[in-house]
Amino acid sequence: MNLTISKEQLLNGLQAVQNVVSARTTLPVLSNVLMQAEGKGVKFIATDLDVTVSCCVEANVTKAGSTTLPVKKLFSIARELNGAEIELTVDDKNVSSISCGSSFYRIHGLPPEEFPPLRNFTDDKSVQVEQKALKGMLKKTSFAMSVDEARYVLNGIFISCKEHKMTVVATDGRRLALTDEEVDFSEKSQGEFIIPAKAVNELNRLLQDKGEVTIKYTENQAEFSLADENASSVVIVTKLIEGNYPNYRQVIPSEAKERISLPREEFLHALKRAEIMTSDKTNSVKLTFGKNNLAITANSPEIGEARESLAINYKGRDLAIAFNPKYMIEALNALPNEEVFIELVDELSPGVIKINGPFLYVVMPMRLG
Repeated sequence: MNLTISKEQLLNGLQAVQNVVSARTTLPVLSNVLMQAEGKGVKFIATDLDVTVSCCVEANVTKAGSTTLPVKKLFSIARELNGAEIELTVDDKNVSSISCGSSFYRIHGLPPEEFPPLRNFTDDKSVQVEQKALKGMLKKTSFAMSVDEARYVLNGIFISCKEHKMTVVATDGRRLALTDEEVDFSEKSQGEFIIPAKAVNELNRLLQDKGEVTIKYTENQAEFSLADENASSVVIVTKLIEGNYPNYRQVIPSEAKERISLPREEFLHALKRAEIMTSDKTNSVKLTFGKNNLAITANSPEIGEARESLAINYKGRDLAIAFNPKYMIEALNALPNEEVFIELVDELSPGVIKINGPFLYVVMPMRLG
């Protein structure tokens, strides 16, 4: 194998894939990146057996071939090299020689045959969506995924493709975020699946504001193909979480007694300031709605108290309810809107945050101290 590649393209390829490589692995080849050079490009592939990421970049290939090299070492070398063009040659023992200007490196790789084989997907179940749309949907929901390993079906994002609509849901049992988007797909592409958190994090990192993503899925795996106008393409393949996602519709309150408009930025910063005075023992903030006013208070005996006041348009009955501030802050941080709405029934029922658009966020209240 022999090729010349620009420093920028080499870094782009390695940066796209190296995140999935685990620091500790029992199989030495899983610390390596598989490089496949042919035609006018080179493909970089990395995996931890659960999530696989591949990226194609342009290169001048004079002799086609493949090898695997330690990805972290290769990335460190590429980042520090001084020239614009890098020459890479691999011998039949998988030893790579890297030349750039006055720098020269020799790295020992492993045979490409040791690298886990890649899955091929058919077009049976295939959905196309704008990258920007999927990126926005994941941003509005992924913060609500559970990190409790005992409830493994909640350790990811639920995606439903039904009736020309893609619905994305995340919950940890104490709050739930949901959004949807009109998407056109065939009858046979309808279905539901759960993507694990690691794949969600990779998608959050790699999705762009331009181009499309093609999603193909089977019973236990899904593939996300990201294409952009720079001719570089990224593919993420992930195992799916097996099991039945809970019926999330039943936790959404059917009607609200009060619907209150709030300025998102002001509300967010008032909550952040109040959160400073909470502790592990008393991690709640109290929202008291009165005539044209919202009072936000936090009180912990061992630390002290905080009081914030917000002028709002409210004519309803006096109402007080407490929430975990982290849950409110994460939702408000994920939204781009200037105005949000909070819907309330009473101090014991879940609160619902909505926007002018397809999004809702249900959050369980806390006991009023």
